[in-house]
Parts: sequence; structure tokens; C-alpha cells
Amino acid sequence: MSVTRFLAGFAIGAAIGAVAGVLLAPKSGEETREQLGKMASDLADRTDETVQDIKRKADDLISEAQEKSEEIINKLQGMLNKDKGEEA
Repeated sequence: MSVTRFLAGFAIGAAIGAVAGVLLAPKSGEETREQLGKMASDLADRTDETVQDIKRKADDLISEAQEKSEEIINKLQGMLNKDKGEEA
């Protein structure tokens, strides 16, 4: 299971549970709507933070992969140049 699918499922489950709790609580309609609005705003903020965190991690992984590939290319070029030097 991918991390993204897990996080999406977790967020959806949390949202459903929170909404159910608010709707079943003995409050007035206005209070319930206000609380739902705050919960939606909080959920949007947390989702944005999670997305930004995933993007940062992905950017870090891409940078690391690029650095490693450059190292490998340089090593291979060095080996090829060394072999060409020995053949000459």
C-alpha cells in the first residue's frame, strides 16, 4: 500500500468520524454549522501541510537520486577514460 493512499484513507476516515460526531452531538443548527466550518478549514490546512511535506520529501529524494546518478556517470566515465588510456 502506498503512503499516499494510506494518508488519503486516513484523512477521509478522520473527516467522516469528525462529521458524524458533530452531527450526532446535541447542539443547535447554527453551532453545528459553525463547528463543521471550522473542521473543514482545519482539515484543509492539515491536508495542505501534508501535501507540502510529501512534496519536500519527494524533492529531496529526486535530488539524492540525481546526485547518485551523477556520481555513477562520473565513475563510469573515469573507468572508460582509464581503459582508453591503457589501450593507447
